[in-house]
Amino acid sequence: MSRKPRTPRNGEEDKPADEPTGTTIAPSDELEAALAEAVASVEERQATAAAEEGAEAEESGASSEEAAALKDQLLRLHADFDNLRRRTLREKDEAFRYGHENLVKDLLPTVDNLERAVDHARQNEGGDIEGLLQGVELVLRELQEVFSRHGVEEIEAEGKTFDPAFHEAMAQAPDDSVPANTVVQVFQRGYQLRDHLIRPARVVVSKPSEEGGAKSEEPAAE
Repeated sequence: MSRKPRTPRNGEEDKPADEPTGTTIAPSDELEAALAEAVASVEERQATAAAEEGAEAEESGASSEEAAALKDQLLRLHADFDNLRRRTLREKDEAFRYGHENLVKDLLPTVDNLERAVDHARQNEGGDIEGLLQGVELVLRELQEVFSRHGVEEIEAEGKTFDPAFHEAMAQAPDDSVPANTVVQVFQRGYQLRDHLIRPARVVVSKPSEEGGAKSEEPAAE
């Protein structure tokens, strides 16, 4: 059965068989501007990211160099501290072992004079007592001078108010001529090295007399 050709309607034109039916739209100026802006934004972000990566890499390199410098400085400080510690320990040990060397040197002449006084007394047995006494007094003065040069001072006691920080009371004696708790007699001299107490002074301390008179108490035995 043959098909009749289609008769065109009024106002309708026949289209060629090989003409495409789809419609092609040309890009507008606004679309092109939007695409260009998007491309520029992407390029800008890429450039910013690359700059940040470069800055981070540079900062990382600087941080590594700074860390290395600090480590080297720390090692040097540790070595210096270790050397200082060893030197301090050595000086402390030397001071403990030989710190009194100057005192011994100053005492040697006193020992020499004391030996001479003893030899002189032995050569003049029962004779020159006055010479022996003078020799002993000379030695005592030299010892006091040595003490003074090394900061050793005698503690003042007699006539002073009793101070338990520097005095050791051996006995009490009734005495109304001085205020109570006054040192009226020194049994043994006390000494201090600058502000450090070496030995307290052993003393007798006054107290008010009782009715009928009271005898002085005997000093305690050492």
